[in-house]
Amino acid sequence: MSAPSTQTGCVIGVDLGGTKLLAGVVGPDLAVRHRVRRRAFGLDQATLMTTIVDAVDEARGAVAEDVVAVGFGIPVTLDRRTGAAVYSTHLPLAGVPFAAVMSERLGLPAVVDNDGNCAVLAETRFGAAAGASDVVMLTLGTGIGGGLVMGGKLQRGWIGAGGELGHMVIDMDGPPCQGKCPNRGCLEVMASGSALVREASLRVARRPDTALGRALEDGHELTGPFVTELAHDGDPVARDAIATVGRALGVGLSSLVNVLNPEVIVIGGGVIGAGELLLEPARAEMHARALLPARDAVRIVAAAFGDEAGMIGAALLAREPSA
Repeated sequence: MSAPSTQTGCVIGVDLGGTKLLAGVVGPDLAVRHRVRRRAFGLDQATLMTTIVDAVDEARGAVAEDVVAVGFGIPVTLDRRTGAAVYSTHLPLAGVPFAAVMSERLGLPAVVDNDGNCAVLAETRFGAAAGASDVVMLTLGTGIGGGLVMGGKLQRGWIGAGGELGHMVIDMDGPPCQGKCPNRGCLEVMASGSALVREASLRVARRPDTALGRALEDGHELTGPFVTELAHDGDPVARDAIATVGRALGVGLSSLVNVLNPEVIVIGGGVIGAGELLLEPARAEMHARALLPARDAVRIVAAAFGDEAGMIGAALLAREPSA
């Protein structure tokens, strides 16, 4: 991967998810000099903002190079007319003029965008979709973020609130979506990391005599990464849960293929740790539902930057705010 800029100095990219925060000091060569991780779940607004500032300050203090700017990818809808965060399913950020507040508290130029936009920027510029002009990205974590690049340009919608692909409905009678979302059967509630935990819990209750069931009996916490680990080890309940989530993902992918005709769909976020256990059933479901010729032309791939795509993209945005 080539470097995005010859500009001297480092930038900090911050990826804020529904449950955790990742901040990284990123050089002009895209090398990550230092990483800071924080829990972001269950915090009130004041505590969350302080947690973010503390994480950036720690990252900044861990490197000798100058830090010239900070970029934030946050899971909110933004109104680019005002710069305010308007709505977040998972975090108490509504109404916050986020970039202005962070710039004042950190004493650095700050830029903010939706976390899915940051992720697709990284993967289109230097990752799994490098060279493609029409790209869709889904980030599968606690929720599902989305990002669109069409005709080589990041698409944010009229006022900046577009690309909320995780809230595309794939089952009108499905379960209620997460957090404050008023809908039912969104892709997010059917194919996220939270959905994986739900599906594994339902299945292990019926089939407790497996490695997953025994681990839970011994007090192990049921988490998406643990389900994925056991799936890679061959646990049938864990594999079945991932395949179910993969098929739900494929339903959403078929609509994206039909509507947008992308060249590449990139799947990132923590759930992509499942790899082909997730992507194979997703591709098969998409192939069964989508229309020709877009169906056979699209590539569905894992993110090259893994679950750090949002952080890398936020750093790119800090270096090039007009992206």
